[in-house]
Amino acid sequence: MVKFSKQFEGQLVPEWKEAFVDYRQLKKEIKKIHLLNDQNTNGKKQKGSFPNAIVSSLRKYTCLEHKQREPRVIQVHRKLTDSASSTDLYETELLEQFADTDAAVEFFACLDLQLNKVNQFYRTKEKEFLERGESLKKQMEILTELKMALKQRHTKGPPSQDSKEEDSISGTISCDDESIKDAMDAEQGLENLTEEFDKEAIKFSETPKSGELERSMRMKKEDGKLRSLSGRVINCQGKNLRIHIPLTNPTRTFSAITYLLWDDLVNQSSKKCGPEGNKLHINKKKLHHAEKMIRGAFIELYKGLGYLKTYRNLNMLAFVKILKKFDKALKLADKVEELFVKNFAEDDKRKAMKYLKPSLREESHAVTFFIGLFTGCFVALLVGYVIMAHITGMYRSKSDTMYMETVYPVLSMFSLLFLHFFLYGCNIFMWRKTRINYSFIFELSPTKELKYRDVFLICTTSMTAVVGILFVHLSLVAKGYSYAQVQVIPGLLLALFIVVLLCPFNIIYKSSRYRLLTVLRNIVLSPLYKVVMLDFFMADQLCSQVPMLRDLEYIACYYITGSYKTQDYNYCMKTTYYRDLAYAVSFLPYYWRAMQCARRWFDEGHKSHLVNLGKYVSAMLAAGAKVAYEKEKSVGWLCLVVIMSTAATVYQLYWDFVKDWGLLQFNSKNPWLRDELMLRQKFIYFFSMGLNLVLRLAWLQTVFHYNFGKVDYRVTMLFLAALEVVRRGQWNFYRLENEHLNNAGKFRAVKTVPLPFHEVDEQD
Repeated sequence: MVKFSKQFEGQLVPEWKEAFVDYRQLKKEIKKIHLLNDQNTNGKKQKGSFPNAIVSSLRKYTCLEHKQREPRVIQVHRKLTDSASSTDLYETELLEQFADTDAAVEFFACLDLQLNKVNQFYRTKEKEFLERGESLKKQMEILTELKMALKQRHTKGPPSQDSKEEDSISGTISCDDESIKDAMDAEQGLENLTEEFDKEAIKFSETPKSGELERSMRMKKEDGKLRSLSGRVINCQGKNLRIHIPLTNPTRTFSAITYLLWDDLVNQSSKKCGPEGNKLHINKKKLHHAEKMIRGAFIELYKGLGYLKTYRNLNMLAFVKILKKFDKALKLADKVEELFVKNFAEDDKRKAMKYLKPSLREESHAVTFFIGLFTGCFVALLVGYVIMAHITGMYRSKSDTMYMETVYPVLSMFSLLFLHFFLYGCNIFMWRKTRINYSFIFELSPTKELKYRDVFLICTTSMTAVVGILFVHLSLVAKGYSYAQVQVIPGLLLALFIVVLLCPFNIIYKSSRYRLLTVLRNIVLSPLYKVVMLDFFMADQLCSQVPMLRDLEYIACYYITGSYKTQDYNYCMKTTYYRDLAYAVSFLPYYWRAMQCARRWFDEGHKSHLVNLGKYVSAMLAAGAKVAYEKEKSVGWLCLVVIMSTAATVYQLYWDFVKDWGLLQFNSKNPWLRDELMLRQKFIYFFSMGLNLVLRLAWLQTVFHYNFGKVDYRVTMLFLAALEVVRRGQWNFYRLENEHLNNAGKFRAVKTVPLPFHEVDEQD
């Protein structure tokens, strides 16, 4: 990595090099401070231990002792150099904390000198460019008026055949008495200057430089005459203006002299202010030269403004960099870094920086490539699987019962799982786009957290493997292979994913996999562990994955009991413990979430956690009633399902909108929403509330039993389960948005880590 000093020297404007801040000199002053600190450190005796050192450093630079803390470290004074100058000068006064440090005093004196130099140069150039800009603006207005006049003359009709001149406009030469007098005074002044030179030339005739001086004065005289000929004052539409084409090359000089001499011969009567002899023709060629000059002036002005912008940015960055170095030399960051390296990294600074300043993992283009590759493979395999299922007659109301009872739950489980994971990737993308600090809220490591591209890669790769293997399985079934021969394939697929999840090697996102297992452990044992944001967020996800958990329960029972060998898919449904376990799985996620609310109430003492607990209790009762109705479809159980589900839905909707999303605030500046919103389009919030309401009513399928035509009812159940996952996906975004705006630590940007040691009063 190139040092800033090299970048600074490579980007500065060479012509203004001396006006830039002397960064090297400031670095030398910083080195003096470092040397002084090292001498003081070596000269003092090492007393106390690590706790004393850290406490003393903190007391020196923080507000642990309010009485001894100064409100400021420096005081900057502004003063004027003199009454005639409007340039401000800045002078820094050090307060008591650094007043006795000679190196710091010298540093700020040098810093003041550089700041005043940069400020004065910038203001001078800024004033110069502003004046040039105003002048060019006036020049452009005159050029525009002349162009319009020439255009109007051209539109009146073509020039006469006798005239061989180009299209031109006539401007009246201003020959009023004052202008003539001014011109005569100028000529008289030039003649007087010449006479004085002639008189003085006699005195200096004997000096060796007299000849050179005489020649220079005569050249100035001739140049003055030439310049007087190269400009003419004309009056165009009530404005006096002078057209001056600089004599930049011999051809232009000769043509200008010829033109002006001819113009003088023709307009000799202008001295008498005659009405017919004072016309000056301005043709297209003159306007073209004037336009070219103005265009070049604009280009140079723009280039100069770019240089001035570079000058400002580089100097500001240099001051920021050098002040950071000063801060590291004297303040708390350097002390903490030193103590950390000494006590926790075995004096290895590189090792310490891995903890203090962890480097972010770079995103690879290979990830994006494989996302596209596996997405294409997944789509192709899915199309092939659908065609094969249609040919074999699967997923219809009278389909193969063995396949739908044993293989379809595998596809349903993985589809719901990775749909949820895909929506989590979409959440990460939206959180990053709206600058929601989800990493801090979830307390994720910045070097190990999953990016949205990583999530998409996992989803596409996994679903390609799932659909590919099930496509092979269905193809074998269609070719006439018995289920006894091919039924082990879905089980191996499930075993493969379990092995990958538990793999102890540092491959396939090990840190994220083990973090997931840790969170699942905390959820299962929720009353025993302190609940953090990631724990109850993950538990909420499980509440939307009850169908997936029930599929997992059945598949585990089917393969663990060996039913796949005998093809007895009803074995698990006949056993008592499986039916009891089905009840448990249906309301277990709500139970875990309720226990988390109870633990948070115990730790924090807020009654709102008890109210939230009631929401999950109502959901448990509704889920239990639904499972009971599926086993015994009676009118009594149906009425209980309707009552419990309606109460739970109203409870959940209120908590979604008011508590989790923070919406429906009637006195808000955004009616029916909240004061602070991350999305600019307010209608999105109302649409999301309506969609959340509709998707919360998916349980009505239990009452109406609607299906999609002749499609198997299991497909309809999968579709409804997917809608609940989609609802949870949009819930996640607004839940974290509200957490980010209102509850994420009240302006905390770093975590508050509890300390192990506490002072105990001796009387206790």
